[in-house]
Amino acid sequence: MGRAKEIIVKVIPSKIANEFVKKHHYSGKVAPNSKIHFGAFLDNKLHGVLSFGSPMDKSKVLHIVQPCLWNEMLELNRMAFDEYLPKYSESRCLSICFKLIKKNAPHIKWILSFSDGVSCGDGTIYRASGFNLIQINNNTDMWKLPSGEIVSGNTLRQSGYATWLKPYLSVQKFNELRKGKSSSVHVLKYINAEKLKGNQLKYIYLIDKTCKITVPILPFSKIDELGAGMYKGKKVTLQQRKQQASEA
Repeated sequence: MGRAKEIIVKVIPSKIANEFVKKHHYSGKVAPNSKIHFGAFLDNKLHGVLSFGSPMDKSKVLHIVQPCLWNEMLELNRMAFDEYLPKYSESRCLSICFKLIKKNAPHIKWILSFSDGVSCGDGTIYRASGFNLIQINNNTDMWKLPSGEIVSGNTLRQSGYATWLKPYLSVQKFNELRKGKSSSVHVLKYINAEKLKGNQLKYIYLIDKTCKITVPILPFSKIDELGAGMYKGKKVTLQQRKQQASEA
């Protein structure tokens, strides 16, 4: 594992974590529902952040693992690293985070996370870190703005009139388009956003190994079967990814 063993992971303030996420996460945005932030330090400097919190709608995911009460799961909302950290750093940091959660918040039984193939990848880090793959969906809610920035329709629905909308339409026009409608599609089409194609993959990590995943666990080969393998928006198979890793 080399220098990855030298990484120190510890809880950091949200202000420091959010500043790092805005700079290094592919979305450029923080998750407002993140409550716990871990920093990854190497050579006495911050080079990575992992933020955990509640899902947007916890009621829709609690059934996935049983037994599970309302406060017994977390979502990995953001994971961002700079280029300084060595190979295997991500899986090393995840392992330490889970140990810290288990020690300091023993009521937490499992972790949920999503991999966005449109903007990032199909979850190589999760597979290497012992997560279970439970769902592969067509991502129908990712949009590319005229500026090149990528946003989700859900972000618009959750945040309302956000800063990134200012170059495209006024608050008055936004309210006019949204009036009486729950969908954000008409707003995104109005500002000439491009709908992107890709997949979203859902992963589960069991901290409490006595719990049971109540939905089918998918073999990783299913990613290739469905043509869902992606890296930074480009199609790639698991075999190609393994070959690239062996050559690195």
